[in-house]
Amino acid sequence: MMLCGLLSVVIIISALWVVTLRNLFRAALSLGLVLLGVAGLFILLEAEFLAFVQILVYVGAILTLVVFAIMLTAKRQLAANAPASRQQGPAAVAAVGCFAALCSATAPLAAARSSADAASLSSLGQGLMTTLVLPFEIVSLVLVAAMVGAIAVAAPRNAVFRDREP
Repeated sequence: MMLCGLLSVVIIISALWVVTLRNLFRAALSLGLVLLGVAGLFILLEAEFLAFVQILVYVGAILTLVVFAIMLTAKRQLAANAPASRQQGPAAVAAVGCFAALCSATAPLAAARSSADAASLSSLGQGLMTTLVLPFEIVSLVLVAAMVGAIAVAAPRNAVFRDREP
């Protein structure tokens, strides 16, 4: 229980750093700390597979993409003396309201908690390769189309359709 509280505090502080730090690279590193903390919570919930996927996909791939995007784009640091936005107050009220709604909606679920076991992971694999194979393949095609679209948007105009000499 103590470790869960410690991980939660680390996640909350790191999440605050993500949205308040002026240095984008440090904010991205804070995001990595948040994602690692979430993986730690998955481990505490005995969902090792989800923790592995969290580290592999989010920390390994998404965070690397964010860091490269920051490094390859123009360096834009936020002004240290930028005036406070008038939207901070309403945004804070909305955030507290969303938090209260989530807490009240998930409170009944705490009593009906079940432990994860190896059979559930096995049934997930069986489901993905038997009855859910068509939706699984459709999702993979959508992801490939999204990657091709991202490459087409990011590439310079003449680089994609340039005539090459043999």
